[in-house]
Amino acid sequence: MKKLFRYLKPYSFLAVISPLMMMGEVLADLCLPFLMSFIVDFGIEADGLQTITDSPLAYGIMSTLWGKDFTQMQIILTFGLLMLLITLVGGFFGVFCAYTAARAAQGFGNDLRRDAYARVMSLSIEQTDRFTTGSLVTRMTNDIAMIVEFIEQMLRMFVRAPMFLIGGTVMLILLDADFGLVLLFSVPVLLLTMILVLSRAIPMYAKLQRRLDRVNSVVQENVSGARVVKAYVSEEQESARFSRANDDLCDVNFRVLKLMAIISPVLLLIQNGAVIALIWIGGVNLGTVEATGMTTGTIMAGITYVTQVVHSIMMVTTMFQSVSRAMASATRVRELLDTDPAILGGTQEGSDAQAPVAIRMKDVSFRYPTAIGRPVLHDINLEIRRGETFAIIGATGAGKTSLVGLIPRFYDATDGSVEIDGVPIGEYRLDALRQKIGYVMQKSELFSDTVEGNIRWGDPNASHDEIRDAARAAQADGFITGFQDGYDTPIAEKGASLSGGQKQRISIARALTRNPEILILDDSTSALDLATEARLQRELRERLRDTTVVMIAQRIASVQSADRIAVLENGTITACAPHDELLKSSPTYREIYRSQMAATEKGGDAQ
Repeated sequence: MKKLFRYLKPYSFLAVISPLMMMGEVLADLCLPFLMSFIVDFGIEADGLQTITDSPLAYGIMSTLWGKDFTQMQIILTFGLLMLLITLVGGFFGVFCAYTAARAAQGFGNDLRRDAYARVMSLSIEQTDRFTTGSLVTRMTNDIAMIVEFIEQMLRMFVRAPMFLIGGTVMLILLDADFGLVLLFSVPVLLLTMILVLSRAIPMYAKLQRRLDRVNSVVQENVSGARVVKAYVSEEQESARFSRANDDLCDVNFRVLKLMAIISPVLLLIQNGAVIALIWIGGVNLGTVEATGMTTGTIMAGITYVTQVVHSIMMVTTMFQSVSRAMASATRVRELLDTDPAILGGTQEGSDAQAPVAIRMKDVSFRYPTAIGRPVLHDINLEIRRGETFAIIGATGAGKTSLVGLIPRFYDATDGSVEIDGVPIGEYRLDALRQKIGYVMQKSELFSDTVEGNIRWGDPNASHDEIRDAARAAQADGFITGFQDGYDTPIAEKGASLSGGQKQRISIARALTRNPEILILDDSTSALDLATEARLQRELRERLRDTTVVMIAQRIASVQSADRIAVLENGTITACAPHDELLKSSPTYREIYRSQMAATEKGGDAQ
């Protein structure tokens, strides 16, 4: 938790002012019972005028304001108005304290959330997979909210509760030393109960957050995969899975609440017992007022102070509960912030000088961090010339996506080196490296924005004409202008309102808007018919004459016009040549070609 307090530094002035304001509010609250005792003893009781001289403070106030001659009604009005004035002053301090505490806590939360989000964005794909999406969402929202709530309580309750406890105890003893006996017996019982309950409840909060992670993960999976759930009529199965996760969360939450529920009745029992004891002590001593100084007002003030002290202990319990939850959440947020990105950029900004070989891979091997067994890729030696259209084909699971994923450093090669323009990619700044690349992924990812907003991701400064030009090249302009709002048409989350082919073409337009040096197309035309794909290929060849294009495809028809085609088998390149040469030299490529041509001749879908 200490490491997170640095986020409070920019708000240190507010963080100091807030407790000071709270001290003013508490002092005002502590004065009120004392003044109330003057009203009861000197303004209501029949002999008040005679006994007021026993209180130098009360007599001094009245004589200053009214002189030597005043009535009991004047006593009631004077101290009543004084109580009202102190209440207003205390209220001002309280409101100002709430304002400054909220400003400091929310500023703290805003900065912490911003840095946590930046850290999530800097993590590698492997690291985000390890945390899981549900856990990251919980850490960014619920966990940080718990910490913000703790900070706000710390700036208010951490002053209010101890001051009421200490100040109430002091005022109670000043009223009558015998009243201290009540606290001597009641406070230890309350503290013991609090310690026993919290010692069992605190470990449960970490478990509670883990169960919340699970609920969030299930919800996220089922919302994003709603079509799959419905297609396989798995609503009941997924509802049962959610119910199990939800029941586990509810079970832990219920156990925590049951433990915490013990405190409230114990508090009320001890509070009422303390009040009864205080009244009994006051009743015994009231008959000997001349000897003890006990009065009705003193008893009433004592009851109020006892209530304040007992409630302050209840506030301490709430504080510890907040501390325990915040500590569990802080550990999880700190774990995220302390996770160093596995992939760090270098210092190379890139240069205008472009080498003849755009991409070079030397003896590259790659294994996923959590995988065992043989590497996904091994013995990859490859040179892709500038301006070349280079295709990769192979069976499912051969490692095609893993291979192109090494170029923008989604993962780092386990062995060997990957170079762009003759510079090892590890020497580039990550943003400079990825600015060179336009990447259209296997699964088209669109965002809740307009069509134009999604395409503008490629270049935030692109004009509408540039965006439309890219859409024309991607064969997307036709269907986009057919929408009622054209390029201003909103896209549902993850592009749910579009077909697979429409999503792919918008994704290609997004990459073209960047005007990249290297364009990677990872099976990004699989949802297009052959005629549309042929038009797209022609546009790309015309538009991207100086751009290095690396494409992955399953269909021979999609890659046969490429300058060279690499055949990937079992994680290594077994052949690399133009289409006609591969038909002669590569049995694997020839077999793929024959199987797809045979399917076409039979009227099957080559897709």
